[in-house]
Amino acid sequence: MSDQEPVVWEKRADGVAIVRIARPEALNALNLATRKALAEAFAALQDDAGVRCIVLTGDDAAFAAGADLKEFVESDTVEIMKRRTERYWATIARTPQPVIAAIRGYALGGGLELAMTCDILIVGEGAQLGQPEVRVGIMPGAGGTQRLTRAVGKFHAMRLCLTGKPISGCEAYEIGLASLVVPDAEVMETALKMAQGIAKLPPLAVASVKEAILHGESASLESGLALERKAFQLLFATEDRREGMTAFIEKRKPKFTGS
Repeated sequence: MSDQEPVVWEKRADGVAIVRIARPEALNALNLATRKALAEAFAALQDDAGVRCIVLTGDDAAFAAGADLKEFVESDTVEIMKRRTERYWATIARTPQPVIAAIRGYALGGGLELAMTCDILIVGEGAQLGQPEVRVGIMPGAGGTQRLTRAVGKFHAMRLCLTGKPISGCEAYEIGLASLVVPDAEVMETALKMAQGIAKLPPLAVASVKEAILHGESASLESGLALERKAFQLLFATEDRREGMTAFIEKRKPKFTGS
């Protein structure tokens, strides 16, 4: 893909794909073209058996600095409803492979909402994360009040959404909004190393873990336990389960095929 496109992506030989938002002139602000391109990239990767983990990132200055307000300032209610931008983030959220967000710089507004559709967030110490929508007269509209509350609890979510003030990568980790916080220069290296490790694991087991956590999050404990139990039982039908256990007993490295 050309560098002029708002999203570029590549598949690597190690089973990892990298999706990069590429609008540096706008701090990777999320205009409609970028949102659509992100959904298209993830849709293309979802059915690729050679892709076992995906890293989503921006650049040193910004993961994504929020929505492109130039596309909103003159919009009315009906126009916003007709855009149906929620479908783009839904495509990313439904990706069966684990998705790691590698965050440097700004992850604000829609940028943070995008990050929260991912499964693991690795942030730089100097990153700035927040939901500043209230400061321009609106509110989060793509998960900022819902995913954020589930991640950090009511009181931190209220603070972030009602003040609109960003927090550092270090604080994001402290309140449970990030999986890891590392020096800014190590964000991508850390994300890729983790992705490579996940890509070596049995993909059916990995996908089952992700599905159980995501669906169990909004279910009752009993329902979540039932989902987990059935997924656990079904994995005993896989060749990778047999290979993994046999390799462990034989003290050798397993060779997982995804079957």
